[in-house]
Amino acid sequence: MTISVGDMLPDANLIRLGAEGPEAVSMHALAKGRKVVVFAVPGAFTPTCSSAHVPSFIRTKAGFDGKGVDEIICVSVNDPFVMKAWGEATGATGAGISMLADAESTFTKAMGLDFTAPPVGLLARSKRYALYAEDGVVKQLHLEESPGVCDISGGEALLAAI
Repeated sequence: MTISVGDMLPDANLIRLGAEGPEAVSMHALAKGRKVVVFAVPGAFTPTCSSAHVPSFIRTKAGFDGKGVDEIICVSVNDPFVMKAWGEATGATGAGISMLADAESTFTKAMGLDFTAPPVGLLARSKRYALYAEDGVVKQLHLEESPGVCDISGGEALLAAI
């Protein structure tokens, strides 16, 4: 079942690279008592994700800060080493965006937003979306119809909606 506005974010562990290496971080812990933006991409270093989606949140980071958003989180079904490298390559890490890996697609599947496209090597990947949540409850959800498009899930569209 696909997550909807009004639903609680599923609790699943994502992975980030910390000072001591990979560490699990609970989505519930990230969202509890906070305003968070979560945007998900089909894959790190893929064309639309790198040229449109991540840059849109870098451009709008100050606007989200101004609306009281505590954290912007990028999720991809990749490993944490790839997410760290991608965050550095795109400037997302420097902009203060958290780059979290959903290596086993646990969070993505719990959201009901997974897809598979074997001809291009994408297995159990995330559909492209952006959401805004308060205390773990989804208040806005912008889901793209096609993984190669970043129109309604971009930073500007989500920022205008909250």
